[in-house]
Amino acid sequence: MTVLPDDGLSLAAEFPDATREQWHRLVEGVLRKSGTTDVSGTAAEDTLATELQDGLATRPLYTAEDGADDPGFPGFPPFVRGGRPEGTSVSGWDVRQRHAQPDPKRSNEALLADLENGVTSVWLAVGEAGIPVDGLSQALEGVYLDLAPVVLDAGAEFAPAAEELFRILAERGVPAGAALGGLGADPLGLVARTGSDTGLAGRVAAAADLAARCHRDHPGIRALAVDALPYHEAGGSAAEELGCALATGVAYLRDLTAAGLSVDAACGQLEFRFAATADQFLTIAKLRAARRLWARVAEVCGAAPAAAAQRQHAVTSAVMMTRRDPWVNMLRTTVACLGAGVGGADAVTVQPFDSALGLPDAFARRIARNTSSILLEESHLARVIDPAGGSWYVERLTDELAQAGWAWFQEIERAGGQAAALSSGLIAERLERTWQRRREDLAKRCEPITGVSEFPLLAETVPERETAPAGPSGGLPQVRRDEAYEALRARSDAHLAATGARPKVFLAALGSPAAHTARATFAANLFQAGGIEPVHDPVTVDAETAADAFTRSGAGVACLVSSDAVYAEQAESVAAGLVAAGARRVFLAGRPGERREAYRQAGIDTSVTAGGDAVAVLSSALDDLGVA
Repeated sequence: MTVLPDDGLSLAAEFPDATREQWHRLVEGVLRKSGTTDVSGTAAEDTLATELQDGLATRPLYTAEDGADDPGFPGFPPFVRGGRPEGTSVSGWDVRQRHAQPDPKRSNEALLADLENGVTSVWLAVGEAGIPVDGLSQALEGVYLDLAPVVLDAGAEFAPAAEELFRILAERGVPAGAALGGLGADPLGLVARTGSDTGLAGRVAAAADLAARCHRDHPGIRALAVDALPYHEAGGSAAEELGCALATGVAYLRDLTAAGLSVDAACGQLEFRFAATADQFLTIAKLRAARRLWARVAEVCGAAPAAAAQRQHAVTSAVMMTRRDPWVNMLRTTVACLGAGVGGADAVTVQPFDSALGLPDAFARRIARNTSSILLEESHLARVIDPAGGSWYVERLTDELAQAGWAWFQEIERAGGQAAALSSGLIAERLERTWQRRREDLAKRCEPITGVSEFPLLAETVPERETAPAGPSGGLPQVRRDEAYEALRARSDAHLAATGARPKVFLAALGSPAAHTARATFAANLFQAGGIEPVHDPVTVDAETAADAFTRSGAGVACLVSSDAVYAEQAESVAAGLVAAGARRVFLAGRPGERREAYRQAGIDTSVTAGGDAVAVLSSALDDLGVA
């Protein structure tokens, strides 16, 4: 038996270290096999990079040379690795469920069911977006308010909602020091949601009064929420979300210290809320970067190191939730929850999979709370402090995201601060530009949406849900990734309701199955994303049979699907027959290349390809089919 020396040598010690240049040569060989022959060295590596928003990119390889500055230790400035030395290893993160059911009795039943089955705090929409203020007592009946933190989200009614919560706490004899939760006052977030700054000064003063009261009488309750969700839900990037949150937090620090609170006390009254998306690494890096940025702000403002740790509430993104095939949302929220937990969020809210359809049902709430429970209890995700720490990729992404977020924060500050940037339209314009770029990627399916733009199911029955109360509106828009495709599907649904059938496209498959199967699958997938039913019967057609098959299909448009070689032999004659049979448009799956003009003269109007604008193609196809 060989005994390894006790000098720290690894099993790989006898093997020479591989160099980056050696890896480059291997990459060049792979690229040559794929037809790319004009790149080498660093350029070869660049071809494998993935562009992100904010001018960032994910590299294909990270080494110790790519590491960022020392992130410190968990629980110590700059808090990149977590706000507490023990992280969430003692009790896991706070599993926080949101409730917006306006009926206090039904809301109470749901609250109790959640708290009895794994939820550790509740987040209540109060006022016009949820439970009436005067129904808060009934909604909280039976809730142990000294054990279960209650976080309010009352919009413009945060002051009366806070007073009602204080009254309930006193009525039930909860000691002032034992009450836990948050009042959710966010005057600037309300401006972002509504587009109106009327009464802003009064709301800021009311929030400052609540903060002073909480600091004095209720140390376990935080008065203000720095909610970055309005900026994320308007289409903002991760760095833009960070910059807006930072600018809002700084504005509140100024307001609270002007009202008489110390910097440390003011920091202790803020809870930051961020979106967690299905890009788990970006979510991890965003939460780590947010703590680093806030620690820098707190340091400059003179806060003690212990007061500079940012309290974070992560919420799975509403932008990524789909209305079609909503069950896939369970997968999205699971990955987002994982990212939030690994990123060090103190509290995590998993949106129920049917939240885009209205008020979630009991099953959806159960799945949402169990998502955290499984990650905590079965996957033991919280048992490791900062599990992403030390990853060269994560550390580098954290650093780059922090730099981009800080640059946007500085731009907002130069514009006069968060309130001025909202009022002038600076933030709205910036977010719109970002969303427009992303909207183009979604339209081209460069950012695929499973169940919507990829692998849609036309025969699905979308579950019906009770309409959720409408929250504040009129300010920044609330976008969704699926919105363009949802509009197309809605047109198809209306056509189905009016005529009893969906609009159809005939897939004219040429040659053998080996020649046409790949493009037939591609075309069927594409047209179904727009609510257009593909008819692929018979399996193969030619110039003699295509016209009759098209007529029998009941379709209004047709799409040729096959290989380029078969197209060269049959496309023109088949297309001419389809046009003669009444096809309003003939598509071709693939690139026409040098035969574009010949195909056009034969009646082939449009080619559909990977990376093309699917939304534009599908919209025009529905127009051709007479679908309103």
